Amino acid sequence: MSGMMVTQITELDKKRIRIFLEGGNSFVLYRGEGRKYHLQEGSQLSLEQYEEICSEILTKRARRRTMHLLEKMDRTESQLRLKLQQGFYPEDIIEDAIGYVKSFHYLDDVRYAQNYVRNQREKKSQRKIWAELVGKGIEKETAAQALEEEYQQEKEQDLILKWIEKKNYSSEMADWKEKQRMYQFLMRKGFQPDDILHALDYLT
Repeated sequence: MSGMMVTQITELDKKRIRIFLEGGNSFVLYRGEGRKYHLQEGSQLSLEQYEEICSEILTKRARRRTMHLLEKMDRTESQLRLKLQQGFYPEDIIEDAIGYVKSFHYLDDVRYAQNYVRNQREKKSQRKIWAELVGKGIEKETAAQALEEEYQQEKEQDLILKWIEKKNYSSEMADWKEKQRMYQFLMRKGFQPDDILHALDYLT
């Protein structure tokens, strides 16, 4: 049966070892897993065993690691990739893990950029926010779009408030029917439902 030779095994820490294969591939296992597959320098690893290690151990571990990283804090795709590379996961395993979290919308660079702009806009210039997003691995177009949308939303809110003022509407004084009327009026003016509700609930 064809396979690959284990060219080197190095100790990462007390629990983990890094296995290097001919051809340059490498991966990390716990010591017990290494013993289970009888991995030693100079030994042969069959393709069947390698595929089993990838599907049963590395793929599941990389997915769990990626989910855990995103639970702790929102990250860009570029930042996640770097973290997984630092864990010495093979490239195809990294691609799988990134695809996995993307499929559940846990990883979304557009959302990350929008949230970042929202949180930083009072403290920094648009140019600085754009540069910081690009520095975090966000595509230039995505960063520019997030800035444009976020600042456009601010203009929309200003316009909504002008109409609310014109109509002498006050959320403190208005009952539910008046709020509905104001909402319908602003909808007819072409404003977005989210923008209208935000203005009616928080800005008046």
